[in-house]
Amino acid sequence: MSQNLQNAAKRKNGFIIMARLIVLIRTLLPVMFFAIVLGSIGHLCAISVTVLAGAGILHIANPEAVMIPLKILPFLLVAAAVSRGVLHYGEQYCNHFIAFKLLAVIRHKIFIKLRELCPAKLDGKDKGNLISIITTDIELLEVFYAHTISPIAIALIVSACTTVFIWLQNTAAGIIALSAYITVGVLIPLINARLGGSGGLEFRNAIGDLSSFVLDSLRGLDETIQYGCGTKRTQELKTRSAHLTGMQKRLASLESYQRAVTNLIIIGFDVLLFYIMLRSFINGTSSFENLVLAVVTLMSSFGPVVALSNLSNNLMQTLASGERVLNLLAENPAVEEVRNGESVLLKDMDVSKVDFSYGGENILSDFSLTIPAKKILGIHGRSGCGKSTLLKLLMRFWDVQAGSITLSGKNIREIDTGVLRTMQSYVTQETVLFRDTIANNIAIGKRNASREEIIEAAKKASLHDFIMTLPNGYDTPVGELGSTLSGGEKQRIGLARAFLHDAPLMLLDEPTSNLDSLNEGIILKSLKEKSKDKTLVIVSHRMSTLNIAHDIFKMKKDM
Repeated sequence: MSQNLQNAAKRKNGFIIMARLIVLIRTLLPVMFFAIVLGSIGHLCAISVTVLAGAGILHIANPEAVMIPLKILPFLLVAAAVSRGVLHYGEQYCNHFIAFKLLAVIRHKIFIKLRELCPAKLDGKDKGNLISIITTDIELLEVFYAHTISPIAIALIVSACTTVFIWLQNTAAGIIALSAYITVGVLIPLINARLGGSGGLEFRNAIGDLSSFVLDSLRGLDETIQYGCGTKRTQELKTRSAHLTGMQKRLASLESYQRAVTNLIIIGFDVLLFYIMLRSFINGTSSFENLVLAVVTLMSSFGPVVALSNLSNNLMQTLASGERVLNLLAENPAVEEVRNGESVLLKDMDVSKVDFSYGGENILSDFSLTIPAKKILGIHGRSGCGKSTLLKLLMRFWDVQAGSITLSGKNIREIDTGVLRTMQSYVTQETVLFRDTIANNIAIGKRNASREEIIEAAKKASLHDFIMTLPNGYDTPVGELGSTLSGGEKQRIGLARAFLHDAPLMLLDEPTSNLDSLNEGIILKSLKEKSKDKTLVIVSHRMSTLNIAHDIFKMKKDM
């Protein structure tokens, strides 16, 4: 996933990314337009404070030089200052309203996309990078929506207004002002983006890689301590952190240089405008009032374009985050879910001449199998022969590359995916538990399950007696990833989910591998009772587990 994101990012420039991000605000354009209007008027009010102050000084020096009466100027100054604060608040409110509303929408889209991609596209992928995208990358988009789009429009509007005003004082001064705004607001950001454009993406990817490394280190802490790899792991963490710090310092240095260059250029244009206006005043082509108003206006009007110039630094990381988010949203699932497809009743299931390979390794070749309805089919075979893969194909987590899988005579690619999953209960070798109570972890098997239904499922999974020994019973938290439970207890929670789901087809992958013989016997008894009205497929390397099967199919690697 990380490599895909990097490769895709190299194919798109910042303008394309910005355009794709802006498309997301089309439903909120009226609010964005209102924010731009408020921001533009607010900045003009801020500039007018300085201009009015200059006009007041000119009025004192020469009462006939300024048309505005001196008595009104203080009120205008106060009105402009207060309006600036109110308008700025309104602009920020609108921008943040858009930003946070869109961030909620983007998060929703991301989780929908992850649901479409899993498990085939996400199986074995870089989870740390995905976590980084879901958390920090999406959060950084707030900078784009709240502090990028409207500032660009505001800078254009304000710069146009001040350019016209300065142009009215002196044509040459107007040209200098326009050149200053283009240099500070356009040329410097473009040059800065070109110099450090790839740095932002590299930095975001490095953060994702570091998140993955830390996540792996925490999960493998026991093994690290046991085999004395702590020093090596710590050194690797220091190396990665130092590399990330170095990248951050380079980006910060680039930002510092850019700000210094921006300030020097602003001072240079201020001096140049003053020189031009002074020459014009000496030559008699401009009045002293024109000189003061033009210089004061230019010196006080760089705020919006400086904001654009400063944006280019954070924008590199923001666009990199946006690119990662957009690339994830653009990922095509390996298995397209069927909506509004056919609905069938469970009868026999047929696997016909199926080929499937994963990661270049051939798993199944010309494989055929019939799963009879309301029977227990046991599948036995050594590790790596494709037993677990077969169950995932039956669930349509992956699609076959040749051949077909049919249920009740219908290809499962034509059956509504929701209907198909409702008809199946799938117990994996490693049960994934969420940081919640035991009851809620079991209740995943059925929406709105009652406590009585949860307890009944736990009894069938030989789990009830153990739960009742816990201090809080069914309300006992299981810890992160079920850290407070043993492997057998986790496995029985997975079985309880399957019993609660109560689907007509149960697919069980090594369902008793972590259980002792007593608990295995209780669970097998429950499964055998289920076979009266359900179809069971049990994958196991234990022949004792398969004793309840009506028929046993032996898988071989070369099938």
